[in-house]
Amino acid sequence: MTATVHEFRRAAAAAIADPRLQSALEGATGRFRTARAAALAELPDAEALRDHFKAVRAATLARLAEHLETFERNATAAGAHVHWATDGAAARRIVVDIAQRHGVRLATKSKSMATEEIHLNQALQAAGVEPVETDLGEWIIQLAGDPPFHIVAPAIHKTRQQVAEMFSHLTGEALPADDIPRLTAVARRLLRAQFLAADLGISGANLLVAETGSVVLVTNEGNGRMVTSLPRVHVAVVGIEKVAPTWDDAACWLALLARSATGQPLSIYTSVITGPRRPGDPDGPDEVHIVLLDNGRSRLLGTEYEEVLQCIRCSACLNICPVYREAGGHAYGNPYSGPIGAVVAPLLFGLEEFAGLPHASSLCGACRDVCPARIDLPRLLLALRRQEVEEHLIPWAERMAERSAAAGLAGSRRYALLTGLARLLLRPVAQGEHLALPESLNLGRGRRLPTLAPRSFHDLWASGELDAP
Repeated sequence: MTATVHEFRRAAAAAIADPRLQSALEGATGRFRTARAAALAELPDAEALRDHFKAVRAATLARLAEHLETFERNATAAGAHVHWATDGAAARRIVVDIAQRHGVRLATKSKSMATEEIHLNQALQAAGVEPVETDLGEWIIQLAGDPPFHIVAPAIHKTRQQVAEMFSHLTGEALPADDIPRLTAVARRLLRAQFLAADLGISGANLLVAETGSVVLVTNEGNGRMVTSLPRVHVAVVGIEKVAPTWDDAACWLALLARSATGQPLSIYTSVITGPRRPGDPDGPDEVHIVLLDNGRSRLLGTEYEEVLQCIRCSACLNICPVYREAGGHAYGNPYSGPIGAVVAPLLFGLEEFAGLPHASSLCGACRDVCPARIDLPRLLLALRRQEVEEHLIPWAERMAERSAAAGLAGSRRYALLTGLARLLLRPVAQGEHLALPESLNLGRGRRLPTLAPRSFHDLWASGELDAP
């Protein structure tokens, strides 16, 4: 799990060269963009609500420890068990210990980026517990052995033909790719048996409400409720930043989350879990465990990167980003892709391992414009780039090229001298407005490089040959 400069470029180039993938990416992200714009346009005072939410998230992080302690106190009072995990290894141990204590052999999982982050499935399998993803997209990529491609839609890179082939192999039936209802019915039938057989349900959480010690799950499939109500034990793994102090704050969060993610006023299912089932409840788990995951998040508090913890994982920045829409999710080398992943992954998993991601951006600012919390992702990306320079993480050849460029641009006379010299050197290979370079050099990566203009703009302006505006 790395994404150096060369690894990102190699993976991105492969994605760009795949026309089927490009079509799927543009189709899916385009629909999300259109739906988001329409949903926010129908929300009264949407921009004011975003400003308020920004203030709520910033104020919450400023007193994060206090709000987490309030959450722990109220969740415990409601009958839940709260665990603190300093890192991914600690979180894995906690969940595996719970599973082994209850003799679990099968665990059903609702969609969770936090469990992807800590590689929980691999730890469960090593302990003899079979984890089954039950979100349809997550189940598809689990069958394919793929990581998520998108935060909200993890299987958008898979065609219905590929899904039909996997389902046919799984069932022994010849399932037609064009019969979507039949494919869905097969998934429902196979997953229903897993829901009924599982002794442990594992989920993430979209947010925690400190006021009542509640876990809030937002899904568009009924699997989330099956995972959290049918097994006798439910474990939720949640990043510590996902806490809302009050239900008023949670209402603001929910009003923006689905609209920003999929363009819905609310997702189809919004589930609130406050402790295990009580006497007289018809269903629900006997035990609820909540694992509060740090894994590097607390290190960001009070730093120039703290703002990234305001993210609510809506993926609006992925859908608008021109880089993600070409490179796709797998190029980022971790569960968090797009502009938010380009910041989160280096901060949580190590800048050296993910040195390519801060450069996976045009810095156009579109991600900041669509973020419901108005996170200044371009600022954070530039800060990471600066840190890479300070820590000498840029490849040697690129460092030398950038230093040479900086030296050439340091003074107007030096720049004029160098460009004049370049015109002389390039004259033998100039062909009209382009350079006639051997294709074997591949300097333009498939594009014809332009030559320098015969005269600079400054020369033309100084000579009076250009009309003043």
